[in-house]
Amino acid sequence: VVQLLDLRDGTEPYAGPGHWNDPDMLEVGNGGMTTTEYRAHFSMWAILAAPLMAGNDLRSMSSDIHDILTNKEVIAVDQDPMGKQGHRVKRSSDGAEVWSKQMSDGGRAVALLNRGASETKITVDWTDLGYPEHLNATVRDLWQHKNLDSAKGSFSASVPSHGVVMVLIHPK
Repeated sequence: VVQLLDLRDGTEPYAGPGHWNDPDMLEVGNGGMTTTEYRAHFSMWAILAAPLMAGNDLRSMSSDIHDILTNKEVIAVDQDPMGKQGHRVKRSSDGAEVWSKQMSDGGRAVALLNRGASETKITVDWTDLGYPEHLNATVRDLWQHKNLDSAKGSFSASVPSHGVVMVLIHPK
């Protein structure tokens, strides 16, 4: 999955309404990954504005897989009317990455992706997203379905190994 993700970084100019980059079918629920990894996979396909076609057997999926595939907030990121494909804005040597997607309402969908073998804190600075560093913004966690505290200048979260924290950032 991460190899496919790497191949899509830099292809964002070729994606938009009527012409989507398709990294491949979703593997969520097909075995071989943890729930954390499935959530990261689904999040990253949404950031890429990729087609979200379930490739698992819907008749026998677990409630965890159902909850991933039907997360309306993450699906809304994928299907945002602007149709922008997200891209990597930050990468560190320890496997921590920040991906961002511009949204039609002026906000940014952000995925803090941890490719590393252990939990790590990942920070996105507003300047990574094209915002001024002094900006106050609201932050919404799309997997927890809750608004977090407002943030000024940056947002940080502890991200599990092979996991993701996916948020929407809106300037105040």
